[in-house]
Amino acid sequence: MSLPPVTIIMPIRNEVAFIERSLGAVLAQDYPSELLEMLVVDGMSDDGTRDIVAHMIESHPRTRCLDNPKRIVPTAMNIGLEQSHGDLIVRVDGHTIIAPDYVRRCVDVLHESGADCVGGPMRAVGDNAFGEAVALATSHPFGVGSSRFHYATEPMEVDSVYMGAWPREVFERVGRFDEELVRNQDDEFSYRIRAAGGRIWLDPRIRSTYYARSTFRSLWRQYYQYGTWKVRVFQKVPGSAQIRHWAPPLFALYVVGGLLAAFLLLGLRLAYLAGLLVYLLASLVVSMRIAARSRWRQVVRLPIAFAILHLSYGLGFWAGMARFGLPRGRR
Repeated sequence: MSLPPVTIIMPIRNEVAFIERSLGAVLAQDYPSELLEMLVVDGMSDDGTRDIVAHMIESHPRTRCLDNPKRIVPTAMNIGLEQSHGDLIVRVDGHTIIAPDYVRRCVDVLHESGADCVGGPMRAVGDNAFGEAVALATSHPFGVGSSRFHYATEPMEVDSVYMGAWPREVFERVGRFDEELVRNQDDEFSYRIRAAGGRIWLDPRIRSTYYARSTFRSLWRQYYQYGTWKVRVFQKVPGSAQIRHWAPPLFALYVVGGLLAAFLLLGLRLAYLAGLLVYLLASLVVSMRIAARSRWRQVVRLPIAFAILHLSYGLGFWAGMARFGLPRGRR
């Protein structure tokens, strides 16, 4: 097949620790340079990111840096789409290092699968000991449920993929990214694609490395926001909420609400502690199995990472319901 022109859109904000590696990987793609347009859409970074970007793109005339005054991903993607010229659109995040053949593989898989969106698995790593534990936790079903793009090893049709690559006509058919959604805008967009009869395809040949959050606070904030905005996604896409989505909020309700109930009603203390013990044992068993395949030192950090993932997402979900109202999902 003749190779199509491709536009890479890279939404970033305050990525001074990663931008040199992530943008460097984009500029090192083996796709023909005359067919590759690169748009860095910056959310008004104030940590030196813009200076690094400006220096890196000086010798790359088909690479531009655009301003994103609203500072969130969906507006960045829409600004990039408005300025893009490629027949195919590829998203790359600032916390991710893509393989040298990433764009070429996206083009190949789009052509082979006939899908409306393709992407690869989210291969997470950490840049410190806790970041490694987070990477392991978010690559296991116990940590992230049935989000298969976190751990799939075979090509398959999925609900959503990491980052994503799309033919331009998909945006003409289903619209652009919802700028209300600070988080989870990719989930909502994927729902729209599938509701319009489109297909989303995951292929492990599309390779990238994602750097997981490396502190308790940053991980908590990330997944709290995921939980909060997931409620709004469910409201925008009625029927998308399923039983599995209620596991983290019910767990958070048990931990927080059960603590209050056990304090007020002494007879509930034993049952409450027994429930926490079951969760802790399950977390330890999974952690030991993971640590046996990687590093035993992570057997202590993994339960902490799991607990932060589940509690922050669950509490964020309840905060989302307080903010937006009940999700209109399936019973």
